[in-house]
Amino acid sequence: MASTDESLYPIAVLIDELRNEDVQLRLNSIKKLATIAIALGIDRTRNELIPFLTDTVDDEDEVLWALAEQLGAFLPLVGGPEYAHCLLPPLESLATVEETVVRDKAVESLVAVAEKHSQADCETHFVPLVKRLSQGDWFTSRASACGLYTVAYRLSSPTIQAELRLHFRSLCSDDTPMVRRSAASRLGQFAKVMDLDYVKSDIVPLFAQLAADDQDSVRLLAVESAAPIAELLSKADVESQVMPVVRLATTDKSWRVRYMIADKFAELQRSVSPETIRSELVPAFSSLLKDPEAEVRAAACQKLKVFCDNMPEASRAPAILEEILPCVEALVSDSNQHVKTALASVVMGLAPLLGKEPTLQHLLPLFLTQLRDDCPEVRLNIISNLDAVSKVIGISQLSQSLLPAIVELAEDQKWRVRLAIIEYMPLLANQLGVEFFNEKFNPLCMAWLADNVYAVREAAASNLRRLVEAFGSDWAKVHLIPKVLAMSQDPNYLHRLTTLFCINVLAGVVSSDIVDTSIVTALRQLSGDSVANVRFNVAKTVTLISSTLGQDVKESAIRPALQQLATDSDVDVKFYAQEALSAVA
Repeated sequence: MASTDESLYPIAVLIDELRNEDVQLRLNSIKKLATIAIALGIDRTRNELIPFLTDTVDDEDEVLWALAEQLGAFLPLVGGPEYAHCLLPPLESLATVEETVVRDKAVESLVAVAEKHSQADCETHFVPLVKRLSQGDWFTSRASACGLYTVAYRLSSPTIQAELRLHFRSLCSDDTPMVRRSAASRLGQFAKVMDLDYVKSDIVPLFAQLAADDQDSVRLLAVESAAPIAELLSKADVESQVMPVVRLATTDKSWRVRYMIADKFAELQRSVSPETIRSELVPAFSSLLKDPEAEVRAAACQKLKVFCDNMPEASRAPAILEEILPCVEALVSDSNQHVKTALASVVMGLAPLLGKEPTLQHLLPLFLTQLRDDCPEVRLNIISNLDAVSKVIGISQLSQSLLPAIVELAEDQKWRVRLAIIEYMPLLANQLGVEFFNEKFNPLCMAWLADNVYAVREAAASNLRRLVEAFGSDWAKVHLIPKVLAMSQDPNYLHRLTTLFCINVLAGVVSSDIVDTSIVTALRQLSGDSVANVRFNVAKTVTLISSTLGQDVKESAIRPALQQLATDSDVDVKFYAQEALSAVA
């Protein structure tokens, strides 16, 4: 009797917890289902736990979602693939609930379980489930059914497959838009498991029907299926059966449909002939670049480089220059910053496709305009891709054209513009190389350290660390440290303070010999500065960089200087000197 009570304990606890008013407790209980199933054993899990769970599909959405997720991984706990059908009843119930995320998770788990069915089990257990859901009174069950056809079809005999095609066709004509939407979203993956003849006879007409639906939410999902369907067909079939739908989609009255076709344009390109690309897709893509809705223009911009890359090489350059480039020229000054940012992220990629002369003549003026754009993301995207242009036109040509614009921005009267350009310097350093950087940009980086705006000086100091990380400590020893430390002699105390800020960020990335010689010498000198603000910042700097200082240097040079500061007449200097002495102890 005692052993019987003990064997009932796990399911009794589960029942109690699932009836508890606390949602979190019920949720935790569901998440422990696997542990309870192990305690019960395979037979009792199949015969008691699963039926109990089937009867309790009436709870908060988050609990039901967790249950659907757990059941998807329950196969080993009910005895393996031979008993996969035992998991279908609770999942079928979950696939009919009102909340979409629960249904989607139930469908995902049903597919995972169905994959383990044999053909006989699939036709005996899973296909009837699909048919029941497809003919359910509530749209929720019919919408869920759409996600199950691919796996059911793949595991069924030709006779059953014919029945499934008929059922799916009825779902595509369902009175409820949500069901048609679900069917449209699964159309492409369903086509992939069919023979080509059935794709032509069944899927393509359904694709055309759904793409002409009166609901734009259905049309956009149908359009999303265009690329996977086109991949299965011959180029002739694509041009006769898919392209008419694509043409209509590019001029659809709903911007969401036009957005979807813009997003999938490059994928469609792979399935049509070079002649069709030039005669139909290029004009259609140009119209999307000129779309009245900013979201559509931005989506088309993001696909610009890929689309141009995939053009037939023979007609690529003329097509870009004649039809694409006029649209790009207009987009450079678009009123929407997302459009300009999307364009700036890809437009430099056109340079390798056009070659040197067209780049100089047509693209460089656009890049210059984008470099001066008010939006920082636009400027960043252009600077991030300068190497693509330098490979085409050469670094010398780049220095004569784009770089003066960067220098102009670096010296702009608006301090926020100067600040923005500082952030791009390490990026430029990596793109252009050390020699070019030393010649063109090193003087600018040093000039920013003496800027009259503190935020610019602070950013310039931080920028030095990233430059040393890019070029190395040896470069810093020759090209950076001497110039930074020379500022410690500057008559303006703000510039002497900047030297300390630079030491704070550089000490961790330069070699120890630079720290123990050049930097320590500068600190000792500045510790005797006439301005108290400089003196206590010396103490703060020592506290910050103490871990990078050698012990001998601390004792012979740093400690005596700090002890002198600890007797300073200024209370702040004394305070920070005491802190620094503790740090170097």
